[in-house]
Amino acid sequence: MEGPTPVSALIHAATMVTAGIFLIIRCSPIFEYAPSILNIITIMGALTAFFAATIGLVQNDIKKIIAYSTCSQLGYMTFVCGTSNYATGLFHLSNHAFFKALLFLSAGSIIHGLNNEQDIRKMGGLTNLMPFTYAMFLIGSLALAGFPFLSGFYSKDVILELVYVKYTIAGTFAYWLGTITAFFTAFYSFRLIYYVFYSNTNTYKYIIKAVHESPFIMTFPLFILSLGSIFSGYLTKDIFIGLGSHFFSSSIYILPTNVIIIDSEFIPYYIKLLPTFLSIIGMFLSIYTLKYFEIYFVKIGFIKNINLVYKFLIHKWYIDLIYNEIVAKRFLLLSYSVCFKLLDKGFVELIGPKSFTSSFYRASFNLRNKQTGFIYQYISTLSVSFIFLYIYFI
Repeated sequence: MEGPTPVSALIHAATMVTAGIFLIIRCSPIFEYAPSILNIITIMGALTAFFAATIGLVQNDIKKIIAYSTCSQLGYMTFVCGTSNYATGLFHLSNHAFFKALLFLSAGSIIHGLNNEQDIRKMGGLTNLMPFTYAMFLIGSLALAGFPFLSGFYSKDVILELVYVKYTIAGTFAYWLGTITAFFTAFYSFRLIYYVFYSNTNTYKYIIKAVHESPFIMTFPLFILSLGSIFSGYLTKDIFIGLGSHFFSSSIYILPTNVIIIDSEFIPYYIKLLPTFLSIIGMFLSIYTLKYFEIYFVKIGFIKNINLVYKFLIHKWYIDLIYNEIVAKRFLLLSYSVCFKLLDKGFVELIGPKSFTSSFYRASFNLRNKQTGFIYQYISTLSVSFIFLYIYFI
């Protein structure tokens, strides 16, 4: 779903994300009595988070990297809802709205300053040229990666703790996949920061000379969103997931047997701290390896098996290819041959427009042939007509 950067900020922060998660949360009375469906939701959410994070690792378009991070965070929200912790999913949704809108609008500021360039390989060296945008982008990336005491930390860590204490196969699967995804998220977030801000400039001189900080009308919303990215998690955690909070009243229904938030306080500390440690390691590993070993990444890319993995990820696990070739093209052919040719252009037109037009055409053609232009034929026709009318009335 592509669009202008402000539109992307809207749909990824408040519209597209909200719709599916909100539907799951509002359907809690149904899902609570269908535990097998909850397990499916948990597994699919974990796979989605991991799937999108691996694709984000190799993308080069600044907006695509942020967009795939949205898909990955959707996976987190989904699999925590699959463990009946709907309020935690909504908590992460609200925190995610701040830092994702901040990232997209900051990306828009960068694209604006670089003459509409979106390829991160053609950027670099913007730390001193766009210092305010750099600070805002860094805050958004840290919040996305779950850096301690930013908004993403308060919801992402709770999500992973809750799926762990579910003590089911689906919950354990979601915890470990979500933990690995947290590492990937930090890695691709700071890969993006490195290429855009830290690396040597890799664009044309005339573009770099024209780079400037965005005007106040563009930077002021970034400042407002940065405040939310820093403080929203801390300020609202007791409202959303605090014990005894009546914020949701009866809007969310959870079976008493599925309330596990208290159990999450008694899990081993290494389980609690592992996602945070992996996120921090991912941040520093991304910057360090790209700064000092980037040439080796290029050389490793020519190794056959690694190159196959790269192709697999850059082609998005071939999901688009499989969908287009097997599903989309077959439905397109079916709709053309059956719906269009057989029904629309065939049966419907035969009994509808074609039938009426051909009938009127034949009638008008026959009537036209009667107009010979000879006056004796017209007089004969009038005479015969008068005779028949006279006989009829008499």
